[in-house]
Amino acid sequence: MSKKNSSVNLKNGFKDFKDLSKIFLNFKDKLDYLNYESYLVAVSGGPDSLALAALTKSYNFCKKTKFYYVLIDHNLRKNSNLEAKKVKNLLKKKQINLTIFINKKKIIKNIQAEARKTRYDILTNYCKKKKIKTILTAHNLEDQVETFFIRLSRGSGLRGLSSMKPLTKLKGQINLYRPLLSVKKKFLMKISKNIFGKYFKDPSNKNIKYLRTKIRNLKKPLETSGIKYDQIFKSIQNLSLSKTTLDGYLNKVFKDLIKKNNNEVIINFSKFKNLNHDIKMSILNESIKKLKKNYYDIRSKKVGNLIKLLHKRNFKKSTLGGCIFFKKGENLCLKSEKL
Repeated sequence: MSKKNSSVNLKNGFKDFKDLSKIFLNFKDKLDYLNYESYLVAVSGGPDSLALAALTKSYNFCKKTKFYYVLIDHNLRKNSNLEAKKVKNLLKKKQINLTIFINKKKIIKNIQAEARKTRYDILTNYCKKKKIKTILTAHNLEDQVETFFIRLSRGSGLRGLSSMKPLTKLKGQINLYRPLLSVKKKFLMKISKNIFGKYFKDPSNKNIKYLRTKIRNLKKPLETSGIKYDQIFKSIQNLSLSKTTLDGYLNKVFKDLIKKNNNEVIINFSKFKNLNHDIKMSILNESIKKLKKNYYDIRSKKVGNLIKLLHKRNFKKSTLGGCIFFKKGENLCLKSEKL
């Protein structure tokens, strides 16, 4: 598609393509509902994030909302700096200004998890600087199903298996919004191709040392066997509805059992020990989040091991998620390890 045609396509909201037009209108409805003055758009150069960049730019023709486009170069690959510049130049052709941040923190272990944490730290700091309330990411239907399988493999309960929520908070301050969770990757690839003419592939997405890559490679054999991603996604949505009901109950439990005083979180242990295992896990995760402002829950196996320790008579102290757990009278307390 020529530059002229793709620009017209952006301005007219993908009207030339029925399937893409539907995606844009759905996207527009979501942003209209949020109605924020500005957003940060997380960009990587892959088809998903480039499609998100195209959708936001098109939305800009309908409503004068301010979008800030940011790419985090984790500096993990030899040519990552060059790749980031290529993405910047590609977006520039559509009058999209991309800001690139180079991560200077060395990541050695738990690469994907640490890179994700670093990425959100940089993005939230930028949001605070620019007074932006919401980050937009391009997580899609396949990402949602892959997350479901990852959490299933780790023994997650209902809260984990309901996977990613469209709207969450990072460190209790910045919104993280995923407007494309119900969109299939093939449509995002089509948007990227039509608007930008290309997209970039991250070679780490094919590295089978990562669990997500292994799960991604299961898609074809699963669908050949009749296990369709569409149906799995519907199950995730149903689980999410159940989780919403559970969250309402858990929030009442949290208020009753968890208190935060300065740099210490206090759990009423006499009430805690009478609860079922799943609720105990939720309380411990919530307590760690209150103290450390973590976004993700700790792996269920690690939390389960801590619960076993807590119920031992000779329990004195233990660590989990960067926190020290210890008993104080009838209460279970936790403080940050770094204090």
